[in-house]
Amino acid sequence: MQGALIRYRTIAWIVGVLLVVLVLVGMPLKYIGDNDAVVAMIGPLHGFLYMAYLLLTFDLSRRAGWPFGRMIIVMLAGTIPFFSFWAERQVTRHWATNPALEPALND
Repeated sequence: MQGALIRYRTIAWIVGVLLVVLVLVGMPLKYIGDNDAVVAMIGPLHGFLYMAYLLLTFDLSRRAGWPFGRMIIVMLAGTIPFFSFWAERQVTRHWATNPALEPALND
């Protein structure tokens, strides 16, 4: 479980940073500055890594025994700027305060 959590946390931050760059830098440059270089580079990268985010979130949710709704909310967090950071923090706090997950650390 620890490995799945670390993988999830890493990809959540990467996807979150790329999405923030895409929305706060790339989109204004594209629509205000008429320069789509950032969107052309970061957009596909974010899309590819978002698929990895979905897989790693599914893996963590399966190992942790999350309800379906929690898994979907955490998966959608990678599509809303800054939300993936909040979701990652909530998942980490939940894992740290839930002693029932401790025996699953060998997974």
